[in-house]
Amino acid sequence: MNRSEIEFCGIKLKNPLIMASGTYGYGEEFLSYYNPKILGGISSKGITRYPKAGNPGVRIWETPSGILNSIGLENPGVEEFVKSYLPKMTKLGTEIFVNLGGNTADEYVEGAEILNDYDFSFIELNISCPNVHQGGMAFCMAWDPCFDVVSRVKKVTKKRLIVKLSPNAPNLIEVAKAAEAGGADGLSLVNTFLGMAIDFDRRKNVFENDYAGLSGPAIKPLALKMVHEVYRNVKIPIIGLGGITSYKDVLEFLMAGASAVQMGTYNFMNPYGAMEIIKDLENYLDEKKEEAKNFIGLIK
Repeated sequence: MNRSEIEFCGIKLKNPLIMASGTYGYGEEFLSYYNPKILGGISSKGITRYPKAGNPGVRIWETPSGILNSIGLENPGVEEFVKSYLPKMTKLGTEIFVNLGGNTADEYVEGAEILNDYDFSFIELNISCPNVHQGGMAFCMAWDPCFDVVSRVKKVTKKRLIVKLSPNAPNLIEVAKAAEAGGADGLSLVNTFLGMAIDFDRRKNVFENDYAGLSGPAIKPLALKMVHEVYRNVKIPIIGLGGITSYKDVLEFLMAGASAVQMGTYNFMNPYGAMEIIKDLENYLDEKKEEAKNFIGLIK
């Protein structure tokens, strides 16, 4: 009996643990540590319709209990991704989530249409990207741009559509409802919090873009709260993420309302982390004669 198995959007996952986008490469990078087939799933590095060079300057900065990142979605573009990377990912023996970004709604739609021809289950729509047709405001920041891009992608995709939300939205619940109304099959939250770092010795901002995304254990209490709030206000399932480093963290996110979780920054802290968490989770569930799915939504 696999007590850690859960169902997400009609797909059975071996366990609730999915590797977060941008922290696990394309999966092969971790083969020397353990076999990725033990995972519930892997979310790919963020892919856009066209290749992106990413941000100049410093990209990663360590902070107490976390990291700030300013990668800028460096990636080869969706056409090169499906040619050179996706075939290898789909052979890893776990569910694949393709994280798809874009600077216009048309780019999201075109990317989703290309992905239709390939064998994987989920698109994770990263709507934290700037909408260049709307003055650079990210799609995740308000009802209208969120609903517009989600509904347009939903009309063309053959995949289950998971929308990744940003904690920086002025009204996260409103945006979550917009994604649900637009046809999202599920949500993942939260993305990184905007933060800042100053190089004290050089007396200047660390990042050329001024601000960067904070992730890691430091954000866990905030992420738990947001998952819990959104769970109370939508009917579609949620993937929770933000600072997971142990099996207890996994079960806490489930209790707050998540149906699955993603682990990200901990991959940099401990490359064996996912394997250890899965083992600890299975041991705990066996000892308590519990099933992971029964923890979902325990905290009302």
